Amino acid sequence: MKTLTEEILAFNKSRGWTEGNRDARNLATSVSIEASELLEHFQWLSGEQAVAQNREGIMEEAADVYIYLLQLADVAGFDLDEAARGKIKKNAIKYPVPAGEHE
Repeated sequence: MKTLTEEILAFNKSRGWTEGNRDARNLATSVSIEASELLEHFQWLSGEQAVAQNREGIMEEAADVYIYLLQLADVAGFDLDEAARGKIKKNAIKYPVPAGEHE
């Protein structure tokens, strides 16, 4: 079974999208652009209103961000899931659970 990253890479390759612009800088730029497009769905609305009115668009833009992040991780040579788990561990140390509260 192919990983999602492998599916994305195959999709791009079949369309000739593997040359020229698939580098870390361009992929990071694309993440930022797609994240901005995601934010457009929330402009002038509460979070609840935005999701109620634009769920499909929000889902598609979030997927675009994720797709570009997976490609960036591939180009940069790291596993995005492992990086996220490592960041959660760092955050747990930086932001411990307050005394008397449970996780």
